[in-house]
Amino acid sequence: MAIQNKLIIITAPSGSGKTSITRHLMQQFPQLAFSISAATREPRGTEKNGVDYYFMSEDDFKQKIQHNEFAEWEMVYEGKYYGTLQSELHRIWKEGKIPVLDIDVKGAIHVKQQYPESSITLFIEPPSVQELKKRLESRGTENSDSLAARINKAAYEISFKDHFDRQIINDDLQKACAEASVIIESFLQQ
Repeated sequence: MAIQNKLIIITAPSGSGKTSITRHLMQQFPQLAFSISAATREPRGTEKNGVDYYFMSEDDFKQKIQHNEFAEWEMVYEGKYYGTLQSELHRIWKEGKIPVLDIDVKGAIHVKQQYPESSITLFIEPPSVQELKKRLESRGTENSDSLAARINKAAYEISFKDHFDRQIINDDLQKACAEASVIIESFLQQ
């Protein structure tokens, strides 16, 4: 299988450790490149266009949808769109690297359907919904309504875990990172 055709898709409910595991894999495997998502929201804090996200207007985003320029996209909240541009995947493949997508569950299923032979999907699962609730509470970024919404969404997303190639239960981050490394190393050698 040619390297430029490979794709790594990592998904998880919010608070499961997906970003930490993705960062670990990016450090361990120099042939991987992070796929930057597109978003219609405003940059937060020190976020930069073309580094953290491709920030664009809702009109620009909708125009790209009409022209089939996304590998996947979703309106996550009213008027807030996120997606993976086909051009981003091709940019990374052109560099001779393998794109790593850190995306939501629905998007991950959609991309896997488009690249069934050349991609691998990892679902990072919290040890329990109760543990996930504790992790989200400890961040201090949620009010009671948004916390409840995230927990409900997480329970829903966990119900899709069997749609993914591999599931990793993140009850210990080091162990989960090591497990992800073994899976990705094997995938890269195929």
